[in-house]
Amino acid sequence: MSDKPSVLFVCVHNAGRSQMAAGWLRHLAGDRVEVRSAGSAPGKTINPAAVEAMAEVGIDITDQTPKLLEYETAQDSDVIITMGCGDACPVFPGKRYEDWKLDDPAGKGVEAVRPIRDEIKIRIEALLYDLIPAGKS
Repeated sequence: MSDKPSVLFVCVHNAGRSQMAAGWLRHLAGDRVEVRSAGSAPGKTINPAAVEAMAEVGIDITDQTPKLLEYETAQDSDVIITMGCGDACPVFPGKRYEDWKLDDPAGKGVEAVRPIRDEIKIRIEALLYDLIPAGKS
């Protein structure tokens, strides 16, 4: 097991919110955090508006694909952040859970996805500060 914290982002289709959150955390944390994302009913591709919105801020998520939420992935994560997956998200004692209430970008254009992207960044910055306080590498 790694000595760095692991964060799992979960939403239904693993095509929008969770992919943007994972992209932000990878971008801001570098290799200091293990980043995972999954969905309870993964889509076939990442939301093109999410890809475009992230590209606007210099983050490329085109190499990511929606993944099915696996029991082991959740079990092996330190922090599980859910985004609208409801009862489909597994619960493990001793894990840190956060439920982020965010609009679903599915079916929306990039103009509507930008505020979701920006809200996710704010939450990721707070999460990262909590996981790796200033002064720690």
